[in-house]
Amino acid sequence: MSSGYKFKNYNKMEKRINIFGKGQNALKPLFEMAGYLKKSSLGAELMHLIEVRVSQINQCAYCLDMHYKDARAKGETEQRLYGLSAWRETPYYSERERAAFEWAEALTAAHMPDEVYQRVSAQFSELELIDLTMVVTSINTWNRINISFPNVPGSYKVGMFG
Repeated sequence: MSSGYKFKNYNKMEKRINIFGKGQNALKPLFEMAGYLKKSSLGAELMHLIEVRVSQINQCAYCLDMHYKDARAKGETEQRLYGLSAWRETPYYSERERAAFEWAEALTAAHMPDEVYQRVSAQFSELELIDLTMVVTSINTWNRINISFPNVPGSYKVGMFG
């Protein structure tokens, strides 16, 4: 039985717009947002985990490759990265991380129940919750850009974008 879905053949991938060549003005606010978020009190470790988790949800292979590599380069463990898609069933994430994952999943699905807000606001200050929301919306935007104008997964090198 065929699902009708065709898998990409990256050896024959259709050439699309080079967003980094043609879209610098459009991307500038996203790079500025990344600069702001790097200074956030959320910390790089949590942001990398959020970026991986949201990229899993959105099935963005290039972003998964990038953020997995960045997380590993900053010392994140293989076990925590492998377990991220099943974080509810694993013992190696803090309550704060779990709250952030729940927030990221709800926000990515565009459905934010009051119970989720209450659990997350117990773990994050108001400013941190704003920054967490910006991390999630930022990676969702990057996922959509990289799905629309894909680069070949595996080609990212740590630090390539600053």
